[in-house]
Amino acid sequence: MEPRPRPVAVAVNALLCVLSLCVSAAEAENVTTYDAKNFGAKGNGVDDDTKALVAAWKKACGTPGTVTLVIPPGTYYIGPAHFHGPCEAVAITFFLQGVLMAATDLKRFGNDWIEFGWVTNLTVVGQNGGVIDGQGAASWPFNKCPVRKDCKVLPTSVMFLNNQNTVVRDITSVNSKFFHIALLHNNNMRMSNLRIHAPENSPNTDGIHIERNTGVIISDSRIGTGDDCISIGQGNHNIYIARVHCGPGHGMSVGSLGRYVGEGDVTSIHVTDMTFQGTMNGVRIKTWENSPTKSFAARMLFENMVMKDVQTPIIIDQKYCPYYNCEHRYVSGVTIEDIKFKNIKGTSTLPVAVLLRCGVPCRGVVLQNVDLSYNGQAGTLSHCENANATYVGYQHPQPCI
Repeated sequence: MEPRPRPVAVAVNALLCVLSLCVSAAEAENVTTYDAKNFGAKGNGVDDDTKALVAAWKKACGTPGTVTLVIPPGTYYIGPAHFHGPCEAVAITFFLQGVLMAATDLKRFGNDWIEFGWVTNLTVVGQNGGVIDGQGAASWPFNKCPVRKDCKVLPTSVMFLNNQNTVVRDITSVNSKFFHIALLHNNNMRMSNLRIHAPENSPNTDGIHIERNTGVIISDSRIGTGDDCISIGQGNHNIYIARVHCGPGHGMSVGSLGRYVGEGDVTSIHVTDMTFQGTMNGVRIKTWENSPTKSFAARMLFENMVMKDVQTPIIIDQKYCPYYNCEHRYVSGVTIEDIKFKNIKGTSTLPVAVLLRCGVPCRGVVLQNVDLSYNGQAGTLSHCENANATYVGYQHPQPCI
């Protein structure tokens, strides 16, 4: 028997209020709601619920109007699950009240675990749980990417691919096998109140990786991982990040850039009001030498940052190489220009708190009101190569000459 939509106007009304779209009960009646358990999902943490959740999605996606798919409290053990459009629904909400728990057999996976793709007006929201558990500890020993260029990449926990007008909020992601969340080819995404956690020694567990997107806002979140809290890859435009706490991890990076043929420019990046605690880096721009094609990284503002025991709070590194052997034949093909670091204060755990290492002269780098102190016995230092930076206001450490 085909599952029938259940009218749950009160629950939907509460959800819409969470999304700052409070409506009356009468209006909420116009939302069609499906419960994943009506499609055979058990939610007991043992039975494989992959087919049930995908079937529930297909029904919700194929229903005209405004639709909500509820994943009730429980633990849903699932393998790779693709929640794809285009949808008949004009707006669709994936309402996660329980826990999605990943299978551990790597043979089941391709590039990702959960994939939302080709959907317009998608909302992914958590309540009373809303946990995505990648069960990554069983997979981390198989990750050779920190030491090998030709490594096999493990699956990302959640991939957002080719979506338009997406809201993600109130979601917790823990112990991803590789990246926690990846954004690829999306337009207009808003992400807030996310909690992302993995141990400090977990490899490549970036919190949020962003690549080839336009119009992304990330705010009011806490991210602690074994790699970058947020990494902004190639081909991004108009990215805004605010009020994110980062630590542990490698900090927040633009890059790495310039490694592959045909990379897109990275422009109009605004990062503000972040706190970094116990991280390897603070804010970093990193590009590879020997780039096969040229690109730009331009118009970026990093402001109002607090660094608490961060190894190196401010970095531009155009000689990035995480491997033991790299050829230093040609400078980076990524042109860096119009970069501003403003109102950045705190402590570093290495003497060099500001590192500006450009392969070719960076253009328009500005440091304004920087107050960083090494918490060891030696003095705090800056180190620059081909930076030609401009300094405004208070500067500690002393500017490079």
